[in-house]
Amino acid sequence: MKDVQTKKELSPKQREELLGALEARFEKHMNRHEGLEWAKVKAKLEAHPEKLWSLNEMERTGGEPDVVGHDQKTGELIFFDCSAESPKGRRSVCYDREGLDSRKEHKPANNAADMARAMGIELLTEEQSRELQNLGDFDTRTSSWVKAPADVRKLGGALYCERRYGRVFVGHNGAQSYYSARGFRGSLRV
Repeated sequence: MKDVQTKKELSPKQREELLGALEARFEKHMNRHEGLEWAKVKAKLEAHPEKLWSLNEMERTGGEPDVVGHDQKTGELIFFDCSAESPKGRRSVCYDREGLDSRKEHKPANNAADMARAMGIELLTEEQSRELQNLGDFDTRTSSWVKAPADVRKLGGALYCERRYGRVFVGHNGAQSYYSARGFRGSLRV
């Protein structure tokens, strides 16, 4: 199994299980991707096995990835983590390596930026988080780090999004902060 992950390839069984889960989610939530057909999505995924590996990492860590858009210019499909709450396998993390390294004690095991990079995905931006919230109610009991603008990060800060009281809020913390109910959501283009 370690060799499979090192090569960033899925076994035939893993590929079949992932495609089955993605298809079931795709069919269940057609409002997220109106006008797209599963057969075309599947063909695109099968043509990019390295992206399948990243989607599997999103799935494995509780993200429940789904197609949320289609870039007309590039032809790419856009996947976001669509789990109701911040993915369980990605919580209790600082924002980035600098934030993690600045902690003197009680350091978490990892950080959102490094985890996303290792998974081959991008952190959602604030704008993407708002787009996701237009598709349903997400992060009603949790929150998710979003990509911090350079000027905010330069000052030691980081941003997160959450839904409370029927509204989407953007909050801030120091990048070294971490909470059991805060993780991160990712995006992937295929």
